[in-house]
Amino acid sequence: MFEAEVPAKDIANAINGIEEKFKQEQFSFELIRSGGGYQFLTKPAYQASIGILLKQQSKRRLSTSALETLSIIAYKQPVTRLDMEQIRGVNCDYSVNRLLDKGLIEIKGKAETVGRPILYGTSNQFMDYFGINEISELPTPKDFAQSENEIGEKKE
Repeated sequence: MFEAEVPAKDIANAINGIEEKFKQEQFSFELIRSGGGYQFLTKPAYQASIGILLKQQSKRRLSTSALETLSIIAYKQPVTRLDMEQIRGVNCDYSVNRLLDKGLIEIKGKAETVGRPILYGTSNQFMDYFGINEISELPTPKDFAQSENEIGEKKE
């Protein structure tokens, strides 16, 4: 509709201006960078009060098995269901279906292996849910270090 070119510097300055304006104490929300974009979110100091006023139910938490499956997908993506089951040692069908229903993961394509299994990865909603902008912002677990997980005798 409006095909005007707006310089990136002007956009960045406008966003900075909005962020500064809503940092003032008179506002109960602020502009936060999340999921590769921006959102107005309630400031932590007002969260409890607003929750009481709206009588919100807290979000249902993910089960331990769903969190384990989601962790595998986040760190190993794109990953097949068989890969997840080999890591967890149990069937992951229910967890994968729940994560798909919640929109935290999505189908990323099909593997080029026999049977062409479905590949899963995290979604933009995953980024919003955990308040990150890129997968690289996930903490690096010590347990995933290859040298610590090798099988066999340790060489001195």
